[in-house]
Amino acid sequence: MAFPSAPSALWSVSLLTVLCAAAVHSNIVYEEDPLQPVTSDETVSVGGTVTLTCHVPESDNSSLQWSNTAQQTLYFGEKRALRDNRIQLHRSTSTELSITIGDVQLSDEGEYTCSIFTMPVRTARATVTVLGVPGKPQISGFENAVPEGGKVTLTCTSTGSKPPARLRWYRGTLELEGRPDVVESVPDDPTYNVSSELDLEVSRSDDNALITCAVDHPSLASGGKRSEQALRVLYPPNVQISPGSDLPREGDKFHLECKGNGNPEPSSYVWEKKDGELPPLAKVDGALLRFEMLNKTDDGVYLCNANNGIGDGLGEYTLHVQDAADNMPDPTAMSTTSSVDHAVIGGVVAVIVFILLCLLIVLGRYLIRHKGTYLTHEAKGSDDAPDADTAIINAEGGHSGAEDKKEYFI
Repeated sequence: MAFPSAPSALWSVSLLTVLCAAAVHSNIVYEEDPLQPVTSDETVSVGGTVTLTCHVPESDNSSLQWSNTAQQTLYFGEKRALRDNRIQLHRSTSTELSITIGDVQLSDEGEYTCSIFTMPVRTARATVTVLGVPGKPQISGFENAVPEGGKVTLTCTSTGSKPPARLRWYRGTLELEGRPDVVESVPDDPTYNVSSELDLEVSRSDDNALITCAVDHPSLASGGKRSEQALRVLYPPNVQISPGSDLPREGDKFHLECKGNGNPEPSSYVWEKKDGELPPLAKVDGALLRFEMLNKTDDGVYLCNANNGIGDGLGEYTLHVQDAADNMPDPTAMSTTSSVDHAVIGGVVAVIVFILLCLLIVLGRYLIRHKGTYLTHEAKGSDDAPDADTAIINAEGGHSGAEDKKEYFI
């Protein structure tokens, strides 16, 4: 085995060291290169607008340039290079070049290149992803009403999505589990058609229920596109009999009504009396059984059979006719009410009489007190009379005497 000479080995080691140092130095320069352009990837839906931005940390007055996927120059600095009115200048400075592409189409997808013409030329790439917006879903497979307990298969289809859309089924707000989506690519087109099937076994509670197919796709807001299908379920009637009065009495007019809740509505009604025939005075009028004048013999259980072409429904009602005497008012109740009324009136009258008596007493005492005072003043003239004649004279002219007496003392 031959070994290299010492000088040769030292040269090899030195060359390896230099290459490693150069590689490390190159990597450091690339990471901290102030003239390296920076871009970002963008995603846009068909028909939307995308903005492509390229910037450098520092400027050496070199021009920035955007090129499309075919390496055609779109803008060189502020100068338009490609005649496409969808592409417009957004901003141009010494460190940034931004452009917009409007009314984006699927053909606009791909890598766009930003270049700065230094020595050497530096470039950066931005990938534009274009989303194909799915069409409104279409529901098929339900053209006619389905009998109760029957099965129906609904199919939902949406076209033009990219990437493939996801379809979801709902009954009202409850999500249903459909079959896995079937995805088909469109020839000569990057979009996809997606379909999904939903199997249902319907009941009468599903009649008029709304089944919804919604499209889930990143180009749409949640539930942005959906279609609805109302179910129609055929089922036999559920029958109930309603009385015309809650308290049928002997001699009254009365009727029973047969109500059938079905789809479709009942078209025929058959009335019967359990364990017997219908009363002679009872008349059948479609859903009504009429009694012109109730009789105690009309008591019994009545049956109504309603048919809507899908099936039959049976309802029953027990009739109990009250005695005619039950119509008379209760004399005990009337007597009690009358007694209560009289007691109230008597109490009111007693209160009024008591108040009047109190007023009379107060008024009498007031008048008596004032009358006594008057007589006392008139009698003052006879107090000092020596005899009866003088007292009478003093009583008649007592006022003047009093005045004289006052003058005497003064």
